Amino acid sequence: MSMKKWTDEELVTTRDNLEALKNRADKGANSKLGLLTALIGALAISTGVAFIFLDGVDALSIILIVMGIITCASWLKNDKVRRDNITFLFEINKEIKSRKLDKSSKRANKADEQDLDPALKSRSNEGASGVEERK
Repeated sequence: MSMKKWTDEELVTTRDNLEALKNRADKGANSKLGLLTALIGALAISTGVAFIFLDGVDALSIILIVMGIITCASWLKNDKVRRDNITFLFEINKEIKSRKLDKSSKRANKADEQDLDPALKSRSNEGASGVEERK
């Protein structure tokens, strides 16, 4: 996928979305939950194998092994997607730096925030006056 044909706005929007996704994943809860999922999958596989050795081949043992394999495979897929997103974010940042968009996008974001502030202030004032009228 060539980012040379992308517009500046598409690059900045994609970068912002990927950074938000990365920040949400880096907060800790997702990574710990992912590792717990992988651990439970490995535990299910090993328990199924142990039951086969102790009790013989049983439907429960096969089900445990299959469920463990599915759980571990889903964790591996999610981890691969996360690593691919991080790599793609790095490439997008490199393209943005080569186009020298970093400063202009920050200026545009600050201008948008300044435009939004008066609107937010007027809405909060309207809400406050509504509360005072109810009293």
